[in-house]
Order: sequence, then structure tokens, then C-alpha cells
Amino acid sequence: MRKLLNTLYITTPDSYLSLKGENVVISRNEEQLGRIPLHNLEAICSFGYYGASPALMNACVEKNISLTFLSQSGKFLARVIGESKGNVVLRKTQYRLSDNELKSTQIARNFIFAKVANQKWILERMTRDYAMRIDVPAFKKISSELSAHLKEILQTEDLERLRGLEGQAANIYFKCFDQMILQQKEYFFFKTRNRRPPTDNVNALLSLSYTLLASDVSAALENVGLDAYVGFLHRDRPGRASLALDMMEELRGVMADRFVLKLINKKIVNDADFIRKENGAVLLTDEGRKKFFKAWQERKQESLTHPFLKEKISWGLVPHAQAMLLARYLRGDLEEYPPFLWK
Repeated sequence: MRKLLNTLYITTPDSYLSLKGENVVISRNEEQLGRIPLHNLEAICSFGYYGASPALMNACVEKNISLTFLSQSGKFLARVIGESKGNVVLRKTQYRLSDNELKSTQIARNFIFAKVANQKWILERMTRDYAMRIDVPAFKKISSELSAHLKEILQTEDLERLRGLEGQAANIYFKCFDQMILQQKEYFFFKTRNRRPPTDNVNALLSLSYTLLASDVSAALENVGLDAYVGFLHRDRPGRASLALDMMEELRGVMADRFVLKLINKKIVNDADFIRKENGAVLLTDEGRKKFFKAWQERKQESLTHPFLKEKISWGLVPHAQAMLLARYLRGDLEEYPPFLWK
């Protein structure tokens, strides 16, 4: 298993990234703001438009450091990737299976089964840990409905039907999401999922979490030699990392949703960390983003025992472990792709 290094988050507006020696240099208006050794990094996420020097991009490619650009609001803009170095046989297998709808469905339903199973377990954990603070019968009812969807997901061999079941299960799960917010209820509430732009504090946190998770999964897939842009559930669309979106489905609840709930319930963020735009968009302030990224990095360092590998790894390595298992399945080393099933 690879070693988990740090991710550098650049949140200062109008920052420009360049290379000096073996360091990434952060500058603004020709003033140097910071210098970080590249050997400590596995990823760089820059929130802004000024970009980076070609020399730094080349160094990141050579050192296998993911370099991602996002807008100040957290919208994905671009990611720098170098020459495809993956096994060409592995990628050709991926492309063939992606063109076969039945084979695609058989892989995609494992992603979706794990997503719904993890959502169900999140609800069950809430009934166990906070029985006095939530409507337990309502949670149990939703959990039972998700169980019924799990049976249907395992049986379906139609891709459109699978997408429909995933959407239905997501709607059912989010009915309980507001009750899982136990603190700061005046400012943090969930009515429905909204984005582009998010219009409340909770959706602003969810959107940014999903963006970062998608970036981590994309990098993990590329590292094992897969094409992050050719998926099985999400079909081909220019500029969309479809396979990354496929794989992150099983990780949304356990890596993003639970993280957002922790930020709110432990009061790591508060209402003062958000700003509201004239168009109704809700965004994190600069200070809010610093709190968010610090907590995100700390979460990635926490450890767990991987349910399939039975090895103790950090949460930040979970996308890499799943990408490795998918590659093994496509090479024929595993009979079936083992999705991430958390408990």
C-alpha cells in the first residue's frame, strides 16, 4: 500500500504557483507567500484562476503529484495529468467493458449497492448512538426501505433501471439527513440537495466535500493505470471524469456526508464561516475554507481496517485501495469488484 502524503490547499485569492528547486512557491503580486517541498506532497489544490507555471506542472507530472484547479466557490476547473503510463491492456479492457452495457451494469451495481448499504449503515449508527435525539421509528422505516432497494439493485441487469434505483435510494436517505444535524440547527438545516450554486450552509459543505472526493478518486484511478474519464454507470461526456464519479458513489456517505455532519455537530464551522451572494449562492469564507481543509486533511489521516483487504490503512488511502481492487478485477485477478462496505 502506498504512503499517504499531504495535500496542499491554496486558498489565497490571486495566488500563482511556481517551481524553485524542489519546492512549490506560492506568490501574490510578486510577493512570496510560502514555499513547500514537493517531496512532502501527493496533491495540490488551488482555489483561484491565476494558475501555475509550466515548470511546476511538469514537476508535478514527473513526481506523480495531482495538481487540481478549482474556482473560489469550489467548482472544479481543471486537473493536470501527464503522459498515460498505465498498462495499455488494462485500459483497453476498461474501454471494452464500458462499451458493453450488460458488463457495465454488473460493475456499476457494485458501486451503487455499496453506496446504499453505507447510507443504510449511517442511519443505523445514528439510531444506536443518538436514540434519544432522533426519531428512531422514522430512521428504521427508511433503513427498511433502503434494504428493499438493495435487493433490487443486486437483481437488476439494466443500466437505466440501476440509475433509477440509485436516485430513489438517495431521495429516501436524504429524508433523514436533517435529523442527523444535531447542533446549530438555526443555521444548519437540510431540506433538499441543491447545487450549482448551493443555497444553504449544509449544501455548500456537501458540494465542496464531493468535489474534493472526486479529485482524490480521479488521482487514485490514474495512479493504478485506469482512465478516470471512462465510466460504467456515468457514461462518456467530454471533460467529465465518469469513472471517478462511479467509484466515489460508494464513498459519498462515509467519506463526505459523515465529514460534513462532523463539521457541524462538533461546531468546527459555524454560520460566520459562510457568505451569501446576491444570486442566493452560499460559499465558505476564506477562514471557513481554512477550517474545512484542516479538518479534511486530519480526517484523511485517521485509520481504519479495510473491510476487504483486512489491512489497517488511513481514510485518505481508501480511494487508492478501491482503485487497486478495480484494476485487479479488470485484469482478471478477482472474480468480482469488491466495493467498500463500511461498518
